[in-house]
Amino acid sequence: MDEPRLSRRRLLAGTGLALSVASAGCALSAPEATETNESEPTPGFPEEFADPPEELAEPPADSELTEVYRAAVESVAAVRLEEMGQSGGGTAWVYDDEYLVTNEHVVREVEDPFIWFTNNGWREASVVGTDRHSDLAVLEIVEGRPDDISALPLVEQPAAVGTPVAAIGNPFELTGSFTTGVISGVDRTIQIPGRDFSIADGVQTDAALNPGNSGGPLITYDGEVVGVISAGQGENIGFAISAAMVKRVVPALIEDGTYEHSYMGILSLDVTPDIIEANDLGDVTWGVYVNEVLPTGPSSGILQETTETTTVRGGSVPVGGDVIVGLDDWEIQTGERLSAFLALETEPGQTIDVTVIRDGEEVVEEVTVERRPDDGI
Repeated sequence: MDEPRLSRRRLLAGTGLALSVASAGCALSAPEATETNESEPTPGFPEEFADPPEELAEPPADSELTEVYRAAVESVAAVRLEEMGQSGGGTAWVYDDEYLVTNEHVVREVEDPFIWFTNNGWREASVVGTDRHSDLAVLEIVEGRPDDISALPLVEQPAAVGTPVAAIGNPFELTGSFTTGVISGVDRTIQIPGRDFSIADGVQTDAALNPGNSGGPLITYDGEVVGVISAGQGENIGFAISAAMVKRVVPALIEDGTYEHSYMGILSLDVTPDIIEANDLGDVTWGVYVNEVLPTGPSSGILQETTETTTVRGGSVPVGGDVIVGLDDWEIQTGERLSAFLALETEPGQTIDVTVIRDGEEVVEEVTVERRPDDGI
């Protein structure tokens, strides 16, 4: 480059510009290697993957937003999978001095993906650990980790709705793509197609999310990661796994290769006007209705489930189940809030206080949460 590269913190903290994200899916192939007579293949890699020049030429920046991109792009990588003649992939980002983070669904089918860095080319990686319940995975470069890449830090506190955010990723094989937007919702439940569970504490964004961005970082204006992009649900609606979830899951994946989630063993519904009327809840205006207690789950014999149904405004409504309004010191307004508490505040074997409305009275029960089964709810 013509001028020395400024530190990420100086570049990003001074911009004050709105950023955003492109993401979702994992139908990505990184760019094909360019043949050259001057570069030697990286040791341990297919010969067709040749190292690029030490630095790719960059034109002068025309805006501060360009500098934001340049400061972060080398910490984001394309993930390429090569199996049985088929290719695919997604995005990963540098978590610390040794590891990268991506989505579990991006690397589910392989053990040894390839990683492409913008100014360093291909590297071979291995999968250190995966967790399908949070859709997170940790990768490690086998050898030849570039010296000039640095980690993207996680936010210390959750970012508020309206916070400008950005993403660098690889949608539709367009490596290093950069898009901008804002956080448009927090504390969301991310539904994973084809699975019988969801991810708590999700971050919603209005940025365009496309196949190939899965696993990439959603960052604030100063380059801190607020979430790991996981799914696109429609026009202007996309989701990322929160930094808080990353902080809990990734260290366990690095240490043990797995992570254990808590569960209460109930099937629940958000409280609605019909449930309030049918169950005579009076002043209670929100909460989580216990529709079913799994017979072998941790809440069996402790929480009460639906005993019958009644008709309200022409529809069938469950009656008799507990309504959860508190877990320890958390007020529980919705199922999303309940899931976030279990994900962020508990671990298997921990006993929690469950405050419920039962037969018109407030009751506190103790439930010892257990490890969520692999196919559990």
